[in-house]
Amino acid sequence: MKTIKVLGPGCKRCQTTADILRAEAERLGLAVEIEKVTDYAEIAAFGVVSTPGIVIDGKVVHAGGLPKVEDIDGWLAA
Repeated sequence: MKTIKVLGPGCKRCQTTADILRAEAERLGLAVEIEKVTDYAEIAAFGVVSTPGIVIDGKVVHAGGLPKVEDIDGWLAA
């Protein structure tokens, strides 16, 4: 199971990012745990200054703007 953190203040883009991640994981048949991180200190600890940010299994893979579905597929397959 992959552990995914969506970093951001809880805005619409952050929610959309979480929804896209969940949908792609389901489409690929992968089990994921998605956690939303809204604490600014925790977000900053990852070095993310532009949200939404995505952390998969402890590694920052994206920051700022909505991710592309093709990118998500690659991150989840890795």
